[in-house]
Amino acid sequence: MNIGILGTGFGAYHASILKQLESTDRVVIFGRNEAKLLKLKEELGVEITLSIEDILSDPGLDVIDICLPSALHKTYAVEALRRGKHVFCETPVALEPEDAREMLLAEQQYGRRILVNQFIKFDYAYEYLYKAVQDLTYGKLLQVTLRRETAPLWGDLGLSKIAANLMIHDLDFIEWLLDSPAPSAVWGASGAKDGQALVHASFLQPGVSAQLIVSSQMPESYPFTVGYEAYFDQAKLVFHEIGYANGDIEASLTAYTSIGKESIPLTPNNPYEKSLRHALQCLQDGTDSILSLQHAQKSLEMASKLTEVLR
Repeated sequence: MNIGILGTGFGAYHASILKQLESTDRVVIFGRNEAKLLKLKEELGVEITLSIEDILSDPGLDVIDICLPSALHKTYAVEALRRGKHVFCETPVALEPEDAREMLLAEQQYGRRILVNQFIKFDYAYEYLYKAVQDLTYGKLLQVTLRRETAPLWGDLGLSKIAANLMIHDLDFIEWLLDSPAPSAVWGASGAKDGQALVHASFLQPGVSAQLIVSSQMPESYPFTVGYEAYFDQAKLVFHEIGYANGDIEASLTAYTSIGKESIPLTPNNPYEKSLRHALQCLQDGTDSILSLQHAQKSLEMASKLTEVLR
């Protein structure tokens, strides 16, 4: 397939992955920084342009990969669909649920699809939990607690922004795992500085519950940390991952059952690559996808409800 990428921030990383996929032929990337574009052309062998119109009007491109700021996603996604192209979009797919609804209507109107990079579904530890729930590997899931903690490194992640811009990955997973539960309780506190927050959200359903604890106000010495604790009626699963500033990662996945403690090997994988590979295959074959816009819309609506309370 032939891919046009909008944006050279995270788009540069997408380009490096796409160039390695056997299903990819051309890759054309748009950016505003000519020096950066020339460097990408030299290093990756991609085509480059300073004009978004060059990409949108290129009849040879099958998919537009949108890596622009989220506020621009709807505009360029709808225009790409109108031009007869499929879309792969970074998260969050939009900042407001109304924008996502307009994108859904555009899918129906123009007969093309938008898939969203909900890459957490391809992270091995989260895949393992999802499959364990579906297969009843450890019996019935009773409760799961997810955590995501970071020092204030990513711009404004205060109470009005944290749900869409930091919690969205875990909300994607909760929506996938529990089939769109509504938040039943939300608590949040601002950090010592603007743009920082600590949030606790609960999702209660008959027989199962989830909670999500997210912080953007950890001390700068604290490494980026994610994980979960999942209680089943026959076991407990614990996942913990620490990402250090130098790029090193420590991660473990452990099952505690009646026969003892078991360390689950974490199969090395790149969830971004798996997400892109899956999306292109589904767009090429016309098959259903767990990265559908409908899934992303549901998690965005969850984020919007949380934000309304936190504000």
